Amino acid sequence: MASEAFEKTPSGSIEIKELPAGRLLESKSEGHYFDRSSQLFRPLFSYIQKNGISMTTPVEAQIAPGKMYFWVAEDQKEKAANGNDRVTVVDVPIRKVASIGSRGSYSKSNYDEAKSKLLAWVESNDSVVLAGLAVEPYAVYWNGPFTPWFLKSFEVHVLVSTD
Repeated sequence: MASEAFEKTPSGSIEIKELPAGRLLESKSEGHYFDRSSQLFRPLFSYIQKNGISMTTPVEAQIAPGKMYFWVAEDQKEKAANGNDRVTVVDVPIRKVASIGSRGSYSKSNYDEAKSKLLAWVESNDSVVLAGLAVEPYAVYWNGPFTPWFLKSFEVHVLVSTD
């Protein structure tokens, strides 16, 4: 069982939550995430296997351009000190996000539907604002590729600030 970097937002819920600071491993492509997810996954998985790093959930995904991020558990950070030609080590600060939890396949249409609901919710709440002009929502995936689509859970996050 993989350790979790933070708590999951329940399906059907929208919440504001603070993500911990942490070390992430990044792979990127020029293409769209939904066209390149397997090419993004392979270098990250090879990196954690080669360096003896335990798998941690969730996986974060920037959509365009496509990027995938694996969280590194706190007790594994020393194993992920340096990247390589396909994986970059990224240290992120504490982040405040608006999060919507959902279930279903990790498809563009499911992502777009959740993203629309989340952005509408943010827009309707005066005490919540996007954290900047170029803030793009991103996907957060909790289950592996062999989990049946109807059991998969995911989130869409967007960086926010609150009054």
